[in-house]
Amino acid sequence: MKKLSILALAIGLLPGFSSCCKEGLNGNATVVVFPKKNGVPIVNHSAYPDTVYVKFNAKDLPGLRPSDYDTYFVGEAGEDHVHCEKLKCGDYYIFAAGLDTTTSTRVTGGMHVHIKHKERKNEFDVDVSVNY
Repeated sequence: MKKLSILALAIGLLPGFSSCCKEGLNGNATVVVFPKKNGVPIVNHSAYPDTVYVKFNAKDLPGLRPSDYDTYFVGEAGEDHVHCEKLKCGDYYIFAAGLDTTTSTRVTGGMHVHIKHKERKNEFDVDVSVNY
């Protein structure tokens, strides 16, 4: 009977452990995205701020339309990064878009980001390579 109680308790705890890394918002992690073209930062332009689109529970590019993503974050003019705040642990695909002011062209690029459970309260810096 004691073994059965321990097994029931262990099975009852499994949903709690698996649900703590459900991707999405209302978490404590922040991913700071630095869009770079050939290693050179893309600075937020006041008329065309950098935007980072985020897809929850994704490792691969979900698409190129904003509607393919679950949320987005907009950078502040003059800064070379975008803060993606309040994320939970899990897998995300981030896609950055900005303006290369040297050529006046839109540049984009993306990558997979994994936030581990033990890192769910941290801030991460991520360089994202962007091109035409």
